[in-house]
Amino acid sequence: MAVAPQPLTIETGKSGPVSALLSRPDRSRACYVFAHGAGAGMTHSFMEIFSAGLSERGIATLRYQFPYMEKGGKRPDPPAVAQATVRAAVAKAAEIFPGLTLIAGGKSFGGRMTSQAQAAAPLPAVRGLAFVGFPLHPAGKPSTDRADHLAKIDIPMLFLQGTRDSLAEVALIEGVVKRLGSRATLHLEEGADHSFHVLARSGRNDREVMNEILDALAVWAEAL
Repeated sequence: MAVAPQPLTIETGKSGPVSALLSRPDRSRACYVFAHGAGAGMTHSFMEIFSAGLSERGIATLRYQFPYMEKGGKRPDPPAVAQATVRAAVAKAAEIFPGLTLIAGGKSFGGRMTSQAQAAAPLPAVRGLAFVGFPLHPAGKPSTDRADHLAKIDIPMLFLQGTRDSLAEVALIEGVVKRLGSRATLHLEEGADHSFHVLARSGRNDREVMNEILDALAVWAEAL
């Protein structure tokens, strides 16, 4: 049974407070600290559907805004500000769920800022990182430079990626995950783009893709 998310406020320090939404199913077995992408905040339909789907699978979510999104801006915060916000959100989740398995990550930009924070200094109590469409490179500019910091991370990482993702060519993301070794797991969705949308001619629909990536995250989380 779906439970309405609980509004919260997270203090980030110099950047001020940001809004958050806590979705907590009965008998939660883990909590995913879920950061949004660069162009849409925590109430975007993808974020809402993903959070509701995790709740159905017994995983709580703490969604939160980055300061620029909280203020209605369009330009993402500098990495230092974004990483400080990630740390504040993780600390809030640890406060709410003492002793529960914490997973951190997010959609696109949010996942990359989370990984940068973890690479700079381990996020307290976080057992693994889950990336929902890791933005490996800008569209049309294939590169793996944005993944260099991942080598500094020594906890499990899950990459949920679409094979039509213009921000992560399949061969490149496969190479990144291979180099990370046993720490990294790659789940590919055939025909899905960066938003996990599939074309009608694929014979599948977006709901099926969403359920598959949710199941993949739930199974991976259980193994932690």
